[in-house]
Amino acid sequence: MTRNLRRRHLVPLSRLAAACAVLIAPTLQAQTAEPAKKDEGAQLDTVVITGIRKSLDSSLDLKRKAQGVVDGIVAEDIGKFPDTNLAESMQRIAGVSIDRANGEGSRVTVRGVGPDFNLVLLNGRQMPAANLADTTASNARSFDFANLASEGVAALEVYKTGRSENPTGGIGATINIKTARPLDNPKTVASFGAKLVSDDSNKRLPGVIAGSQNTPELSGIYSQVFADGTFGIALSGSLQKRNSGYNQAGVPNGWYSKPGNLANANDWTALPLPNEPGGSKITNRPKPTDLYEVPQNLMYSMNGIERTRTNGQLVLQYRPMKDLTLTLDKTYSENKIHTKRSELSAWFNFAYDKTTWADGPIASPLIFSELYTNGPADVAMGGAYYGTKNKNDSTGFNAVWRASERLKLELDAHHSVATAGADSPYGTNNALGVSMQNRASDRVDFSGKFPVLGIGLSGNPADSASLMQVTGSSFRNAYMRNAIDQAQIKGKYTLSDASNLDFGVGLTKVNNRTAFANVQQNDWGGHNKPSDYADTLWQADTIQQYFSRAMGSVDRSAMVNNFFVWDFNAVRDAAVKADGSDKWFKATDNFDDDRRTQERSTSAFVQYSADFDWGVPMSAALGLRYERTKVDSQALVPIATGIQWVSANEFAILKGAPGFTSLSGKYSYLLPSIDWEAELSSQWKVRASFGESIGRPGWDKIQGGQTLTEYRAGGGTGNQGNPGLKPLLSKNFDFSAEYYYAKSSYAAIGIFRKNISNYIGTSVVPMTPFSLTSPINGALFKEAAASCGGADLTCVRNYLLNTYNGRMGIVKTGVDGSGNALGTIAGQSGDPMAVFNISVPTNQRSDHINGLELNVQHAFGRSGFGLAANYTYVRSGLKFKDDDLQDQNALVGLSNSANLVGFYEDDRYSVRMAYNWRGEFLNSTNAAVNGGSGPSYTEPYGQWDLSIGYKYSPHLSFQFEAINLNDGVIRTHGRTRLEVQSVTQTGRRFMVGARYTF
Repeated sequence: MTRNLRRRHLVPLSRLAAACAVLIAPTLQAQTAEPAKKDEGAQLDTVVITGIRKSLDSSLDLKRKAQGVVDGIVAEDIGKFPDTNLAESMQRIAGVSIDRANGEGSRVTVRGVGPDFNLVLLNGRQMPAANLADTTASNARSFDFANLASEGVAALEVYKTGRSENPTGGIGATINIKTARPLDNPKTVASFGAKLVSDDSNKRLPGVIAGSQNTPELSGIYSQVFADGTFGIALSGSLQKRNSGYNQAGVPNGWYSKPGNLANANDWTALPLPNEPGGSKITNRPKPTDLYEVPQNLMYSMNGIERTRTNGQLVLQYRPMKDLTLTLDKTYSENKIHTKRSELSAWFNFAYDKTTWADGPIASPLIFSELYTNGPADVAMGGAYYGTKNKNDSTGFNAVWRASERLKLELDAHHSVATAGADSPYGTNNALGVSMQNRASDRVDFSGKFPVLGIGLSGNPADSASLMQVTGSSFRNAYMRNAIDQAQIKGKYTLSDASNLDFGVGLTKVNNRTAFANVQQNDWGGHNKPSDYADTLWQADTIQQYFSRAMGSVDRSAMVNNFFVWDFNAVRDAAVKADGSDKWFKATDNFDDDRRTQERSTSAFVQYSADFDWGVPMSAALGLRYERTKVDSQALVPIATGIQWVSANEFAILKGAPGFTSLSGKYSYLLPSIDWEAELSSQWKVRASFGESIGRPGWDKIQGGQTLTEYRAGGGTGNQGNPGLKPLLSKNFDFSAEYYYAKSSYAAIGIFRKNISNYIGTSVVPMTPFSLTSPINGALFKEAAASCGGADLTCVRNYLLNTYNGRMGIVKTGVDGSGNALGTIAGQSGDPMAVFNISVPTNQRSDHINGLELNVQHAFGRSGFGLAANYTYVRSGLKFKDDDLQDQNALVGLSNSANLVGFYEDDRYSVRMAYNWRGEFLNSTNAAVNGGSGPSYTEPYGQWDLSIGYKYSPHLSFQFEAINLNDGVIRTHGRTRLEVQSVTQTGRRFMVGARYTF
């Protein structure tokens, strides 16, 4: 191989982009491109990506020619990415796994490293992230790919090894999204596409929350060059509407983890002792040495989702002279998500009846049942309406100047803002508790994959509608804003035909704000009277029909079936009318929890790269990056003033005027990187890399302020941030061998190791913040318990409210439909101090991730058939110990994964069948709301997708896509598989579309 040929391998990405004519030349790689002569540019521009095989060939070339370990996906054609979602496309890459939200890919895990530690770039620029889920702000750094449509994207590049020129933050990978640049393709391009989407999950919802079955998607791309190739414009846009849903069964509010030797007198959730009521009805009682689990509630929920996603990009380019190119671009995305929820749930009061337990050492219930002898409890049929809007707005400027034959300089600057907030008249997250007070007993069978809840009612079930009424309510507002101002100056100096020196400096300022407000009324025993709500508000329905796929072959004979659904707006209006005020039934913009964090980073890098021959052609790149960051955080948080006991299992934390606190921190790092490769032959290539990278802590980890989240009879929870946290530091080792044995075909094996230090864990510290006292286990509580013959909470409340009304902080407000007293009981001076387990992020242990990646791509000659397959195996010492109640570190998102893609393509037809599988992984280390930290595991999941294309003419093509053909169900569990947390059923999604290219 000659030096000139070898040199072309040192600038692969820019030349690959030109050769493939994907309408882009990303800023990050533009500095390495030679200025094309007109005749050369015209020749290259005749090559257009068309079809599946060309996309795979381009991805193969990217991998083969790149410095370090790089994988990618290139669009099959203009406006046609291989999948309907960028995250779903990325899951086809070895080592990349995705998290799914509402049946759609959202965030990515790379090589076992979770979404927060994978950096996302748009044309080489750091992307902001601000996302609101149904209930909370994500408060994380992870970019949600669901906000960005795939039609305007030409390629994705996944850098798995460190590069000194890339911004820091990606321990797992740095992901670069590439979009159109008109001067890279002087041909006029105009394309318009339309799709009709039908989502089967929408058919599995009650009519009151379901949207229309069929929804449209529109997209268009236009690119043209004027004035003899000196000025260019590119415009792309898309509008996508989708109605979908998911149905979920499980224990969403967590499990209490209890030591087997816990005495009932010490904890109201503990199992009764053998000599206590209900103690003799326990089968296979957990041993004193066991750990046992107790559920807080069991819920069935149906969720209807309406999503409207709008994307657009405008790019203007001007080349006033051959050696200077100026680019101005504007990128905008908006994702509106409206969710309506209907649910049936039983909140357990731990009036234990017959229970059966699995063997330890972690004992989970097989059968869990309760019997209410002191009056009925509630049958909760709550509903919710969430309306959120996530926006991304980025404006950037880039100038590339070839100052001489040896020196090229580039200036890039951008201002990008991501915001997330309310898109409903009530706030971002609005819930109405609705129930009837006639639950006499309940029973849950946890022995199968699907939890089966049975409810025994007191009285005549035919009268149930007349018992329905609003109980508690919560109208929440959340706002998140993440803004990035970044300026980078880069240069490339050609030292010789075989060596280059790259260098650069950068300034980045990131401002992050999260703010919350909550209007909550806690009349969980009943707000107003059942007669205030007309029976016609409640629509009788049956719940089992909505879980046909999730239940499988479960025995339904003991499962509750009849329940009510209702229109959220109508019931809210009835509650407002009964109150005479909407005080409790709308959110406020007066945020009492407002946290603002600013990061200022200064960076500089230098990299030397060279070609040489030691028996075979080789190349190496040695880089060094310096990064210095200062963190300042201000937090406005509510000041707690007291605790009130508002119902049998509900407590309210009273809050006064909020107050501000300020904290700060700083750190600096020198990050080396080394990439080496050798071409052993025209078919064989080996690589080795070493690099250090950092992963910055999530915003929720470094925000100041202390917040109390909730209080229960067993204690409370809260959290606070730590701006002094250091980022994760990872020392990354990679070795790979690649065999390119035929056209469009290769096999590769790679091994990697990441030694991670400063791993961020959560220390749970018992505290007594604000000197709050608890009404549980004080003198009055013990007096009532003695009168009741035990700590039955309903009986205790009746005794205290009836005996001390108007005294000792006790206020009786009435009785519910079952005759139980309603009112509040406040903690008093002399009562026990309220203990809260405050979660504080801290830098803790160090550990490692080891992994193996296998890749195969094969084209069966000219038959049109081909396949691609990969498998990733990962292991780490950062595992969660399920039998340990102590605080511990564990790596979230670590899982094995595999992909198989088969395709056929000819001049008219293209068929692509893809299967993605992800093994079990830990998705949370603190799933339990009370009773200490608890894990949540997502069980193995596989999905089949199909796409079929037909090219009717050179201008018109048709497409059919089917997503989740196997109609998969996703299940999560806690310390054991019996400890179900969620069973989620979505549905198949079908799309029929056409695209016309002018």
